[in-house]
Amino acid sequence: MSTLAVSLADIEAAAARLKGVAVETPLIESPALNERLGLRVLIKAETLQRVGAFKFRGAYNRLVQLSPEERKRGVVAFSSGNHAQGVALAAKLLGIPALIVMPADAPKVKAEATAGYGAEVKFYDRLTESREKIAAAIAQERGAVVVPAFDDPHIIAGQGTAGLELMAQAQARGVTPGAVIVPCSGGGLLAGIATAVKALSPQTAVIGVEPEGYDDTLKSLQAGVRTPMTPTHRTLCDALETPCPGELTFPILKATVADVAVVTDAEVAEAMRVAFSTLKLVVEPGGSAGLAALLAGKVKTSADAVALVLSGGNVDPDQFARVLRREL
Repeated sequence: MSTLAVSLADIEAAAARLKGVAVETPLIESPALNERLGLRVLIKAETLQRVGAFKFRGAYNRLVQLSPEERKRGVVAFSSGNHAQGVALAAKLLGIPALIVMPADAPKVKAEATAGYGAEVKFYDRLTESREKIAAAIAQERGAVVVPAFDDPHIIAGQGTAGLELMAQAQARGVTPGAVIVPCSGGGLLAGIATAVKALSPQTAVIGVEPEGYDDTLKSLQAGVRTPMTPTHRTLCDALETPCPGELTFPILKATVADVAVVTDAEVAEAMRVAFSTLKLVVEPGGSAGLAALLAGKVKTSADAVALVLSGGNVDPDQFARVLRREL
């Protein structure tokens, strides 16, 4: 573990930086959901985090460590939404200029929120343009710091604070989860939480969840090496459409993750409806992936108690209405 990019000490240091700035999101429990699933489910509601998603944790932990000179030159990031908002808000709080490269088809609610936090937004065509190249060119022109969405040790450590909180909150209830279930895209959240969980409770299994057609982490773990995918379709989980795990996140996932479940759009939509009707929470598609896997019986565990992360709640209102009407 010592050769990996992030340690428990890094996550604890990130938690100290985030104290009083990030929200310590609640760990909630629903008797109705427990009864439906036949086990105890502890739910980390990162939908209630600042910007409505866990991404604020990593963004702030990265930006707060910039030098005064780097802060003056500003930051640039690329994201379909939640990382964009996290960077935009962190930059606003720290007085740092921020430019976010976003796909033109990003959910309107995420694009508007990003601009609302004061960031400059540059749109691109995800089919014909490279967001990495656009961001690199802007960074070179302005001398700005590129803030990756997941493949950065400070980002991973920041996201890991959600796992640190989860385990402490569970322990306060006298519960050690047999499994912790986490949505996975590039692996920043999963790697951070897995690092914290396995350091604090080695016997707890950490399980990632990916959308069908974007199961690059599962395929990479099966192959033992990073295995990029060429997606053939979009998924309802716009926040989880990364085609390959990161260079830094993948070794952590190899060392800490027990399994990866794959969910369909229909299963995700059902999880969104259950979160709304049973938990009274609005959860975006990608943020619902862990709950979807549990509801669909795709999590292999014999544990009496598990925990899962609802990672974000920034769903387009029209899309959410269609999901509730069972049109998606």
